[in-house]
Amino acid sequence: MNTSIVVTRYARALVLYVRETGQGDAVCAQADRLARTLTDVEDLDRMMKAQDVVSGEEKIGLLRTAAGEPLAAPLERFLELLVERGRIGLVRRILWDFVDLYQRSTGLRKARLSIVKEPSEALLQRLRDLVKAQTGDDALIEVDIDPSLIGGFVFDIENYLLDASVSRQLDLIRAQFIEKNRRIV
Repeated sequence: MNTSIVVTRYARALVLYVRETGQGDAVCAQADRLARTLTDVEDLDRMMKAQDVVSGEEKIGLLRTAAGEPLAAPLERFLELLVERGRIGLVRRILWDFVDLYQRSTGLRKARLSIVKEPSEALLQRLRDLVKAQTGDDALIEVDIDPSLIGGFVFDIENYLLDASVSRQLDLIRAQFIEKNRRIV
C-alpha cells in the first residue's frame, strides 16, 4: 500500500479522535513538538523505523522522553495503536500531517516569516490581517531571523510567497544587467 495514503489515513483518524476527546489543541502542540524532534534528531527517527531492534514499548518510551512532558492520553493511545499495527516507523510523517490537518480544521494556517531582525508587532499584525482577508483563516506565524536577506522580509504561507527582501531585489537587478549586457555584445 502507498505510504502517503497510510500516513494521511492515520493523521485523519487522529484528527477525528482528538475532536471526540476535546483535547485537540494539547495533542496538536505535543504532536508538533514530537514531529520537530523526530526531524531534528535523525537517530530517534531511525529508531522508530528500526524493526526487531527496539521493542514497541521502548519506542513509545523514547517518544515520551522526547516530548519532555507527560503525553496527552489520546496521543499516548494513538502511539500504542501505531505500534500494534506496525506503523510506528511512519510516526514522524503522520504527526506532521496531523498537525497540518488539525490546524486547517480549526481555521489556522501555518506561515513562515524570514526577516533580518525581530519583526515589529505591527508587521506581524498586518501579515495576519492579509492572511485573514485572503483566506478567512488566522495565521500562526513562525519567525526565522535570516541576516542574508540584507533587508525586507520573505513571507511564506502554503503556496503563497511574498518576497520583499533586498537580496531578491538585488538579484533581479543583477539579472537585468546581465541580460542587457548580452544584448549589447
